[in-house]
Amino acid sequence: MHSSINNLTTIEEQIKSRVNQLSNPQIIAVSKTFPMSEIKPLINHGHIHFGENKVQEAQAKWQTVKKINKDLKLHMVGKLQSNKVKQALEIFDYIHSLDNQKLADILKKNEINFNKKLKYFIQVNLGNEIQKSGIRVNELDEFYNYCVNENNLNVIGLMVLPPNDNKQNLYFK
Repeated sequence: MHSSINNLTTIEEQIKSRVNQLSNPQIIAVSKTFPMSEIKPLINHGHIHFGENKVQEAQAKWQTVKKINKDLKLHMVGKLQSNKVKQALEIFDYIHSLDNQKLADILKKNEINFNKKLKYFIQVNLGNEIQKSGIRVNELDEFYNYCVNENNLNVIGLMVLPPNDNKQNLYFK
């Protein structure tokens, strides 16, 4: 069995031992920098959620593969620059880094132009650290309402960035 399948199976078992049996978490295999030869065994195994952090790399790697494998779901897990939105809408199904009104406006406009709806996670900077992007916790309600009510974006969750201070559990609670 390929090592990537062993890794996935181990992670699945660890998650199942820690979460409610009724929940069904989806694992996103972040495949940035890995060649398709390392990813293909996971696809053949039936895994469908993959993450990339660069639009150009995702296009080069996934364009043909997604046409052949219609069930694959590609997640943009890195910072999305506004000048890359058109290319992102062509290849991604999920954006995990929705973090400002300008980006929300550009995404709305391009969703209309491409006649395509993506799923979004609002990126939240839990520690309000200036070196990290993301909406501050106290701005979250207003930004969520703006994205959903003003721009009709399909926000399905949050992607949170805790401080790197070994107290992440406190922030996630």
